[in-house]
Amino acid sequence: MVDENLADLDLAAVAAAIRDRQVTSVAVVEACLQRITDHQPRLNAFISVEAEAALDAAHGADGDLADGRLRGPLHGVPLAHKDMFYRAGMVSTFGSKICRDYVPSYTGTLMTRLDAAGAITVGALNMCEFAIGPTGHNGHFGHCRNPWNIDHISGGSSSGSGAAVAARVLHGSFGSDTGGSVRLPAGMCGVVGLKATYGVISRYGGMPRCWSLDVFGPLARTVMDAAILLDAVAGPDDNDPTTASAPVRDYVAPLAKEAADLRGLRVGVPVNVLLPEVEPGIRPTLDAALDDLRALGAEIVEVTLPDTKRLHALTNIVNKAEAAALHEPWVGERPQDYATSALSRVEAGFHIPATDYLDAIRLRPRILEEFAAAVFGSADVLFAPVLTGPVPTIAETDITQAGDAPRIVDSVTRCTRWVSYLGLPAMTLCGGFDGTGLPISFQLIGRAFDEPTLLRVGHAYQGATDWHRRAPQMEDTS
Repeated sequence: MVDENLADLDLAAVAAAIRDRQVTSVAVVEACLQRITDHQPRLNAFISVEAEAALDAAHGADGDLADGRLRGPLHGVPLAHKDMFYRAGMVSTFGSKICRDYVPSYTGTLMTRLDAAGAITVGALNMCEFAIGPTGHNGHFGHCRNPWNIDHISGGSSSGSGAAVAARVLHGSFGSDTGGSVRLPAGMCGVVGLKATYGVISRYGGMPRCWSLDVFGPLARTVMDAAILLDAVAGPDDNDPTTASAPVRDYVAPLAKEAADLRGLRVGVPVNVLLPEVEPGIRPTLDAALDDLRALGAEIVEVTLPDTKRLHALTNIVNKAEAAALHEPWVGERPQDYATSALSRVEAGFHIPATDYLDAIRLRPRILEEFAAAVFGSADVLFAPVLTGPVPTIAETDITQAGDAPRIVDSVTRCTRWVSYLGLPAMTLCGGFDGTGLPISFQLIGRAFDEPTLLRVGHAYQGATDWHRRAPQMEDTS
C-alpha cells in the first residue's frame, strides 16, 4: 500500500526522515510516483516519467543507508527538473519539436551535483518551448496547468516545476530564469522560487536561452527547502567560466541558528513604479505581507526606483539578440517546427541592430551601480509584486498570432524581467490568495551575492505565516 502522505512532507522533513531511517526512499518515491499518476492527466506537468529508474535508484539509496553510507543532504529524495538539463544518454527535449529526440553525450554540472548530494530524478518537467515564454503554453507537449485552477496558467517557462511542486507531486525542482522563468511559475503556483545571482550556479550542461541573462534556480515549498537545494549546487565550476570565484556560502545553517525576527533589517518599498501599479484586488494582500514583515521587526522604507521600463527594454534587447544568434540555424532550416509564439519572438531578434545590443551590454555595469546606490543605499532588500493583477487564464494568454506576443509577454513579465538584466538575486514567496483561490505572491530582490539575506527574510516570513502550507485540492483522476 503506497502512503501518499509522504509526498506531503516538505523536502527538509523527508530528507531527515530518510536519513534517520524512519521511512525508506522507496516508499517516498512510490508516493511521488502515485501522485504523478493521479495528477498528471489534469496538470500536464511532466514530459517524461522515469519510474523504473527512480525506484531502482531508491533501492540503491536504501541499501547504502543500511550499510552506513550517506550520500549527501538529499539522500534518496525524489526530485524532477525542467527538461533542459543534460544527462548523458537521456533525452532532453527543451520542450520543443526540434529537439524531441536530442540525447546529450555528457551530464551537466547541476545534475552531477544533485547526484552527488544523493537526489533521485523521477522525470523531466514540462516547459515552454526552448524556454521562450512566461505563461506555460506549449504547442508540442500540451499546456501545463495551474494546480489551484487548471483553467489558469502555471507561469513559465519553468511551468512544470511550479505546478508539480505546488501540487505536492514532488519535493523540489530546478528551473531556469532569464526574465522571470523561476519566479513567475513559483509566484503563480504559490511556492518559493529563487533566482540566484548571475554566476552562483553553473550553467554547464543546461540549454542556453540567453547566455548573458540565464540563471538556474530552485523551486520548493519552503525557504529552507530552497536553501538546501541551493547549497547542493552553488559554487565555482571550471566548465563554466561565468561562475563566480567567491567561496561557497553555507545557505542552510544560518536559517537554523537565527532568531525568527528581522530587527535591524530594512525592506524597501517602491513608491513610483510596480507597487503603485498593482490592481486594487491584489494590493491589500501585498500590504498585509509588508505588515507581517514589519511585525517581525523589519523597518519598511520608501524607495524610488530607476526607470524599470528602460531596464525592461534593455533586457529585451539582450534577450532577443542572443536568442536569435542561438536559433539562427534552426530558424533557417526548420521554421515550421516552431510554435508561432516561439518563432515570432526569436525572429524579432534578427531586427535588433548590433549597436543596440552592444550598448545594452556595455551600459549594464553602470546601470547596476546606479540602481544599487538608489535602492540599497537605504534598504537591505527590495519588496516588489510578481504580477500587478491576478493569475491570467490559459485562454487570455494564448498567443495565436505573432502580434500577440509582445503585449502578452510584457504584461506578464513587467515586474520580473528587468531584475535579470541587473543579474541580482530575487526570491518569490506566496503572500495569500485572491477571491478565486489563486495565489498572490511577492518577490524580494537583494544585493548581488546576498542570497543569505533573502533567505533570512523569507524564512522568517514563513515562520510567521502559513500560506506556504496550503495545498491545492487536486482531484484524483487515476
